[in-house]
Order: sequence, then structure tokens, then C-alpha cells
Amino acid sequence: MLPGRGPNGRAAALARLLGTRIAWTPVGDGEFFCPGCGGDRNYQRLAGHRRFCLLGVPVLPRGETGPVIECAACRRHFGTDVLDHPTTTRFSAMLRDAVHTVALAVLAAGGTASRAALETATATVRAAGFEDCTEEQLASLVDALAADTGRITGEPCAAGLAIELHEALDPLAPHLAAPGRESILLQAARIALADGPYTPAERDTLATVGAALTICTDDITRLLESARTPS
Repeated sequence: MLPGRGPNGRAAALARLLGTRIAWTPVGDGEFFCPGCGGDRNYQRLAGHRRFCLLGVPVLPRGETGPVIECAACRRHFGTDVLDHPTTTRFSAMLRDAVHTVALAVLAAGGTASRAALETATATVRAAGFEDCTEEQLASLVDALAADTGRITGEPCAAGLAIELHEALDPLAPHLAAPGRESILLQAARIALADGPYTPAERDTLATVGAALTICTDDITRLLESARTPS
């Protein structure tokens, strides 16, 4: 049998004569976290149109194909669900804001009269990215939060505060591994413990934080108890 005349050779020759090609058209752009590059990159959103080709020349339309995301750096294509993952910059901001909100919630539950609690909360918020945060700023924000909600220190986590916690933590939780979610709860627990054992209001607030982070009840209890034991 002559080279190229077998079944595989005939299939290859036919593929060169006839085939389907996709023509991509840019329909949007932006910045995303590229799974291929492992970092923030620019992207183009592409819409595809299939064409039946004869000798490499498009002759008939064959319909549309789903949009894809093309990385401007590595040129790989991904499904549009890749845009659900926040960029590194956005993720850092979400984490910073979440820690800030949690610290305020715990202080609101236990009050700002304790210097130790304020110091611990301030150090936690600074480490999260608000490097210029001061104890006075946190105390003022807690007072403003109490005035806005009509909440009295020592009360269980009110509906308004619970909503704020969920708004800060719900978008973040799916992008954090279990150790990351547990770390936020443990940071909150250490703020609450800075001035003594948990109060009922602090426990209620910490339980709300854990639930918003999708940590199960048993693990919340375990983590709150482990925070009481110095490492």
C-alpha cells in the first residue's frame, strides 16, 4: 500500500479538503485571574462562529459556539465561569474588608471599654491590610455602628449586623480553603478573648461569623474552644 493511501492517510487528506473552522470575534475585555498563568491578566471575551470550509476557505455558516475567555498573555481559552474567580487584587480587598467588618462586629458585641480588645482588634485589622488603622478609629466606628442600628453593647448579634457580616463574608467564603475560613474565625475569637471569657453576645456574634464562612456548628464550637488555649 502506498504511503498516505491507508485509512489514516485518507482521513488526513479529507480533513485538509473539508472541515469546520471557528472564527472568533472580540465582544468584551477586562482583567481576570488566569488559571493557566496563575496570576492577574487581561482577557478578551470572544464569540465564536462556525464555518464549513472547503480547501481552507469558509463557504457555509454552521452556527455559533459558546463564548470563551482568552488570556492576553498565554492565549489559552477558558469557559466564562473563570470570571467568577476574583482577581488577586480584588481577593485581597475582599479579605481585608471582611476582617475589618468582623473585628467591628466583635467589638460591638463586647464593647470598646477594654484596651486589650481594642489593641488586639487594631493589630488584626492592620495585619489584614489597613496599616493606618488606630484604636480610636475602631472605637469611633463601633460607636457610629451602635448609633446607626440602635444596638446596645452586650446584646446578641442584631439582624442589621448579621446582614453586614454576611455581605462581607458570603462572597469571600467560596474562594477560601477551610484553613483560611477558620483563620478569620480564630482571629475574631482572639479579639473577644482579649479581655476575658466570651460573653453570650460575643459567642452569638462569633457563631454568626462562622455560619457566614460556611463553617459547620461543630467546627465553630471546636475552634472557639481551641482559641481559649494559648498556643
